Amino acid sequence: MTRHLILTAAALTTLFASTPLAHAQEEGPTPTQILVSVESKSGTVPTPADITAEVNGRPTPITSFTPIPASGVQIALLLDDGLRQSFGIQLPDLKKWITTLRPGTEVFVGYMQNGRVIPVQNFTTDYAAAAGRLRIPFGISGANGSPYFSVSDFVKNWPRTAEPQAPGQQPSSAVPGQAHARFILMLTNGVDPYNGSVSVLNQDSPYVQNAANDAQRAGVPVYSIYYSDRAIRGGPASFSGQSYLSQVADATGGRTYLQGLSNPVSLTPFLNDFSQAVAQTYIATLDAVAHKKDTLLRLKLSSHEKGVKLHAPSEIHPGERESALSTQL
Repeated sequence: MTRHLILTAAALTTLFASTPLAHAQEEGPTPTQILVSVESKSGTVPTPADITAEVNGRPTPITSFTPIPASGVQIALLLDDGLRQSFGIQLPDLKKWITTLRPGTEVFVGYMQNGRVIPVQNFTTDYAAAAGRLRIPFGISGANGSPYFSVSDFVKNWPRTAEPQAPGQQPSSAVPGQAHARFILMLTNGVDPYNGSVSVLNQDSPYVQNAANDAQRAGVPVYSIYYSDRAIRGGPASFSGQSYLSQVADATGGRTYLQGLSNPVSLTPFLNDFSQAVAQTYIATLDAVAHKKDTLLRLKLSSHEKGVKLHAPSEIHPGERESALSTQL
């Protein structure tokens, strides 16, 4: 049975005011936007008055709460190139999912190798082309090194524009002045080989924490689907990989999907849940948030509406230019 370790959300921030050089380390209060995923049993969407927000323990008013249009979304699909080649049986599910994305949503396809992401399809709304770029992972042990290195590198170097569109193709929304909410969905075993033992007593990886912090600063929620390879199926390694994926998802407002210690027969339920989470994500604008340069602030949200849960990242970076909703340059 599908078990969700982490429920949704995502965060992002936008700088609205500049700071004098004399106060480079002390940033003035700035309105800050965050992505909030709404889980509602009744379908009720809360208003700003229904939401309580605290930043570093201080009550902070919500001034607006608006949905994200499909044309304002970018999804980066990152596959671990170290997965065994039998993962190929999952490619039809992935291809079908890409071709049924909400019109206007941009999708990127890349493979995580040696701590980097190798793009095979830049952001595009040509879903057939993106689906056609999927391939079977190399399946070489250690080909990826660490998925967390890849996440850190990717969010720091997020592609800024989509590829030119073919004649007659739906136009891309990646144009100058267009803002996007950015999401990562990665498929990996989640193991960090650089943190030594996979013992339950050694689950404090600085590399996993760095990936979470880098994604928080960039305002990018990291979702993941756990998929083991032959070398780590079951046992401490599986626990370690799932634990790390959960840690990053929780920190960034993402979600981790898994099916116990086994690989799913089909990815479709997970992919559909991810799409629904993105579609039910809203932009909440926090009133002026005071902060210091490069400092992450704790965030806590709650709704007064019964049957409504809000999911957002645990920490945010107010005033960050390279945010998930920053203007494309």
